[in-house]
Amino acid sequence: METAQATTSAFDWKRLVFMFTGILLFTIVYSSSPWPDAIDPMGEHFVLSKEAKGAIAVFLLAGTWWVFEVVPIGITSLMIGILQVMFFIRPAKVAFKDFMDPSVLFIFASIMIGLVFTKTGLTKRLAYKMLDIVGERTSMIYLGVFVVTGLLTHIMAHTAVAATIYPLLIAIYALYGEGDKPTKFGKGLFIGMAYVAGAGSIVTLLGAARGAVALGFYKEIVNVDIGFFELSYYMAPIGWLMIFLLWGFFMIFMKPEKDRIPGLRKKARELNAKMGRLTRDEIMAALIVIIVIIIMSLRSFIPALGAIDKTAIILCSSVLFFVFKILGIKDLEDIPWNIILLFAGAMSIGFCLWETGAAKWMAVNWLVMFQEAHWFVFVMSIAFFVMMMTNFIMNVAAIAISLPVALVIAPYLGVSPEVILYASLVVAGMPFLLLVGAAPNAIAYDSGKFTTGEFFKWGVPTSIILMIVVGFACLVLWPLMGMPITIASG
Repeated sequence: METAQATTSAFDWKRLVFMFTGILLFTIVYSSSPWPDAIDPMGEHFVLSKEAKGAIAVFLLAGTWWVFEVVPIGITSLMIGILQVMFFIRPAKVAFKDFMDPSVLFIFASIMIGLVFTKTGLTKRLAYKMLDIVGERTSMIYLGVFVVTGLLTHIMAHTAVAATIYPLLIAIYALYGEGDKPTKFGKGLFIGMAYVAGAGSIVTLLGAARGAVALGFYKEIVNVDIGFFELSYYMAPIGWLMIFLLWGFFMIFMKPEKDRIPGLRKKARELNAKMGRLTRDEIMAALIVIIVIIIMSLRSFIPALGAIDKTAIILCSSVLFFVFKILGIKDLEDIPWNIILLFAGAMSIGFCLWETGAAKWMAVNWLVMFQEAHWFVFVMSIAFFVMMMTNFIMNVAAIAISLPVALVIAPYLGVSPEVILYASLVVAGMPFLLLVGAAPNAIAYDSGKFTTGEFFKWGVPTSIILMIVVGFACLVLWPLMGMPITIASG
């Protein structure tokens, strides 16, 4: 009894230290004297206003609380809105409006799809079928899950893929025979799914919104139109190289405790047979989801559909689940609101850094340090900045604040704009450090198989691997594929 109390006391003490660390960082930054302007290569000054400094202060508190999970991650998100309002960083109407941003509702609708797949039994059928194919070796189960996740992100948003695959992983893990006990296999399965969803999503414009937005933004600055298949040509080798490297990483550092699960294939077949024929709810759910995915995929090719926001399209599936009585009012209680709030807060701090000018100030200060550097160092510095920022704010915003500055400096260093765009898009798709970096990270966390600290710990070496892959692409792979890397410097 005394030991248990001592453990609880020690845990609470650690929690208190990190809670006050976040508060201290906020206080120091917010109350500090004005910071110097950021000056870009053209001589333009970017002032860090009191509100922008406040945004950085909130950013530091939220990051500390999220990593060390001093309170539930959704509650930290509420603090983001509260601090913006209490310290007059942004008005309440603006700060809290971001909590219902279309991206947050997209995540809600994606989770609803996962919920429906679980309730109807579709995920169990998919899990049993996949296990029948990949067999009993846990290494092949890892690979099977990663390949299926990667392939799906080529045709649908990675958030929807994660929400669909998540219950399938729950069904697979149930057959591992360890109950709810956290294991290396469980950590590798769920963290790996989140990482691979990001890696696969860079390959096409259908994997995430960031690609289409960045290409549109790039066209405005450089006046060059990059097509759907051109992007996939350069991104596919990188996306799939990362998927297989991640498989190798998890096989080394999160090697399953069991080399194989004896009798798994036979058991999967028996369980699948026991489920009988497809039910009416399974057929309706599958049809609704397939139709929604097709419509969202066609947005890139049909201008009329492109004008409709993808959130409205995917939310139609949520409504139809209730119209056809696949879901009922009680099912709303199963929505992981902690995860929804997490992303609501992430959107709010992202827009806060963007609208106050704090993000631009940080980008200019970071990139001008490399304006005299070798072209390779400069490109890697951009990639590193985008990678770090995309763990905290929207990846589209991370690209948007760094690309303009980078493209101004690039001609002086003889760097082609293409390599800057593609390097930025690669790292923007793979935020491996924080749950708020991407929806699949948060969806995987809902499994309870790992902590935010563990996610961060494994995110450090995988982020290093990502940077090495980007460096390899810039120096070797993309030049071999015909991408211009350097130009005559201006």
